[in-house]
Amino acid sequence: MNSFAEAYTWINFRFLLEGLWVTLEVSVISIILSSIVGLFLGIVRYIRYPIVSGVVGIIVDLIRNLPLLLLIFFTYFGLPKIGIRMDPLTAAITAMTVFESAMIAEIVRSGIQAVDTGQMEGARANGLTYWEGLRYIILPQALKKMIPPLVSQFISLIKDTSLATIIVLPELMYRAQIIYGQNTRYLIPMFVALAVLYFVVCYALSLVASRLEKRVG
Repeated sequence: MNSFAEAYTWINFRFLLEGLWVTLEVSVISIILSSIVGLFLGIVRYIRYPIVSGVVGIIVDLIRNLPLLLLIFFTYFGLPKIGIRMDPLTAAITAMTVFESAMIAEIVRSGIQAVDTGQMEGARANGLTYWEGLRYIILPQALKKMIPPLVSQFISLIKDTSLATIIVLPELMYRAQIIYGQNTRYLIPMFVALAVLYFVVCYALSLVASRLEKRVG
């Protein structure tokens, strides 16, 4: 128990909180950007534009089947070979945005397809254009179906920020490694602290999503 008391000093705790802030910064920015890009790509796939939708579909499927760690490696170590250099924070956000955009695009496409086709037919019969029907009729109904998988994906993104440790991003996991690297007795206390902090953030997100789902419903 002494190792826990020694590990949880204010200095170490503040050091972890600074890492948590970086984790949240990467997560929030990636979620916002990937939601915008993913929504656009998902709609493009659903509408089935000639050639364009096919190309987007190939790209989305390719990215979805690649490990996120590979994308992080490529963004930070590969792109500089062609003259594109990024700091660890930008590289992590870029890689996660690309990966999550592909995942969200598939969620959006599936959510829209889950809405009965008669809804669009009814919208067109009442004088709405295709885009108006999609915006005012289809997407609001699809949103309710998309909330659970989107929340699961966002929670996964928050946990996956720990992968950016490999490019020396000073996020939560990286800072915990520094602390127990200085004293191996702090290993278990740091794992416990990581578990608690990740749980609090992810559980809070799930509660917010639950309230949003009830409100939308």
